[in-house]
Amino acid sequence: MNALTKPEIHALSNSHLDALEEETIFIMREVAAVFERPALLFSGGKDSLVMLKCAEKAFGIGRLPYPLLMIDTGHNFKEVTDFRDLRAKELGAELIVRNVEDSMKRGTVRLAHEGESRNVHQSVSLLEAIEEFRFDALIGGARRDEEKARAKERIFSHRDSFGQWQPKSQRPELWTLFNTRLQPGEHFRVFPISNWTELDVWQYIARENIALPSIYYTHKREVVDRRGLLEIGRASCRERVSSPV
Repeated sequence: MNALTKPEIHALSNSHLDALEEETIFIMREVAAVFERPALLFSGGKDSLVMLKCAEKAFGIGRLPYPLLMIDTGHNFKEVTDFRDLRAKELGAELIVRNVEDSMKRGTVRLAHEGESRNVHQSVSLLEAIEEFRFDALIGGARRDEEKARAKERIFSHRDSFGQWQPKSQRPELWTLFNTRLQPGEHFRVFPISNWTELDVWQYIARENIALPSIYYTHKREVVDRRGLLEIGRASCRERVSSPV
């Protein structure tokens, strides 16, 4: 009779994160080298915090070669915006904030009704910021695993003078060689973590011990009772009920 043997337990390896990190740092340095006025889109969320950590490793604290840019809807959680300001201050980075509410005052954004989400209108405020600061590249935290539309994005994604994505204008990216030529008024959206997955992001956060806004953790907060559906409270909501989320 064979003796019982204990099954071998293998620890999960996250060594692949080294390759992803190396690629992200390479792309961020490439942006700094080839563009005149780039910016790093920074919302204070988990994906942008991963990018910020890679930028810190690429350039060092107080040496980021481009500013941080956020388009604020006016409905962002205070925990996130406070954390955003804190991280920018810790890294000695320039933080530029532009608001959808300012676009509404100028009349370039018009809501269909008071309760309409402002998220879809962020693109207008973003294009206004691009024109104001003449940015020629914006580094974003989109990943290809998020949705089908993201899956066909290049890492260096070309945008025309209207800020739109045109399939025929996208350039091949063979052997990580990037064609970054631009005509006046055009710009690139650059996605350094395109090849990361949701799991990669969380594993990297755990490995690097990256701090997150408190909203990511279990806690009680106010929610809105909207026709039987509970939604997390926003600044413009009036009816609030106390409920753990």
